[in-house]
Amino acid sequence: MVEQARERAKSEGVKIQFDEGDAEELPYSDASFDVVVSLFGAMFAPRPDRVAAELVRVCRLGGQIALANWTPDGFIGQMFKTTSKHLPPPPPEAPVPPVLWGDEAIVRERFRDGVSNLVLTPVMAQLRYPSSVPGAVEFFRTYYGPTQKAFAALPEDKQPVLRRDLENVFGQYNKATDGSTSVEAEYLEVVATRA
Repeated sequence: MVEQARERAKSEGVKIQFDEGDAEELPYSDASFDVVVSLFGAMFAPRPDRVAAELVRVCRLGGQIALANWTPDGFIGQMFKTTSKHLPPPPPEAPVPPVLWGDEAIVRERFRDGVSNLVLTPVMAQLRYPSSVPGAVEFFRTYYGPTQKAFAALPEDKQPVLRRDLENVFGQYNKATDGSTSVEAEYLEVVATRA
């Protein structure tokens, strides 16, 4: 995705600096930014309390932290739930589910220190794919990291069952009637002011 972003910036004539790092140990000094943003990214780091502390640390006083995180009960959360049924149970020390970043009470707890004026708003994203439901599932299998990893973790003979179950989830959420796929995916918009 970073390579695609670099290419797009270049083609658009936009000068931008791309840094790669660890959300649990950001390579920046304290209070480096007026705004810190993560769109469906930091939620996947394995130690969420550490991530929250880092987001707060690199934001200047009075600055804003803005996140978009998939919710447990929304479309993507249901995809994750369906996928997890096909994988071995995680070990006890496994990271917490990323969609907990979409739970308002948990986000409030994670940002209990260092922020004020925490605003949490459920928002629906419209995801549209020109293909039918099976084509949309194939798109996710090819391009969406969590779905890629789930298929890769399964033996080939088990993959069709996962595909079928994901097609059922897409089918339940699909609002399109023209052979394409259109689903509403809920996410939690998080906007916090650094105290």
